[in-house]
Amino acid sequence: MAGALEGRADQHIQGEKAGHGGACTEEDAESLLQHALHQEVADLVAFLLLKYRTKETTTKAEMLTILNDYQDHFPVVFRRASECMQLVLGLDVKEVDPSNHSYVLVPTLGLTYDGMLSDGPSMPKPGLLVLLLGLILLEDDFIAPEEEVWGALSKVGVCAGREHCIYGEPRELLTKVWVQEGYVEYRQVPHSDPARYEFLWGPWAHAEASKWQVLEYLLRATGWDPRSFPSLCAEAVSDEEEGA
Repeated sequence: MAGALEGRADQHIQGEKAGHGGACTEEDAESLLQHALHQEVADLVAFLLLKYRTKETTTKAEMLTILNDYQDHFPVVFRRASECMQLVLGLDVKEVDPSNHSYVLVPTLGLTYDGMLSDGPSMPKPGLLVLLLGLILLEDDFIAPEEEVWGALSKVGVCAGREHCIYGEPRELLTKVWVQEGYVEYRQVPHSDPARYEFLWGPWAHAEASKWQVLEYLLRATGWDPRSFPSLCAEAVSDEEEGA
């Protein structure tokens, strides 16, 4: 993500300089700043991920040391890094002690699963799991045809049979790992010939997450208007109130 943004920023900056005979304009300065902030966000994300791997808390003072000459922009960098951690990796950055601004990272929605391997390098996977649970919510009767799931995930670069830099081989993750973990059910559509398959919430998903929590996450990730899903929102709120 950071690399793609930096590449586009470089092209924009070079193009602007060429168009103005090398003179630095106010727009050039803003582009340079945004380019630098993208890198600071990437560095802070890497730092926070390291803290999560080692199960350590961190503080604002520690994070400021990562920002080098851009400490004045900490609120913006911290917000963007936190959004990236939540929406891409599924990790929430939570303040645990306001007196010294200390933070801890935990799987989003209070999930107990993070997908990290103990015997080798791996990346957190709750972000993709919650996205899948959200896609299931959007389908009739909360049953998502497999072809619909892969069609939606392909739009964010997650394709069956293709290794992903964060999630590994996604087909095995969705149809085996998360089934064994109890987060999803993967079953054949009754009487389908040739066989077709569908996804449902598993028992562990029902135990750890609510429809409202997952819907809220999905709306935040996509920017969709909740008014586009009135019946689903109403049902999610009703379930939340019943569970309260």
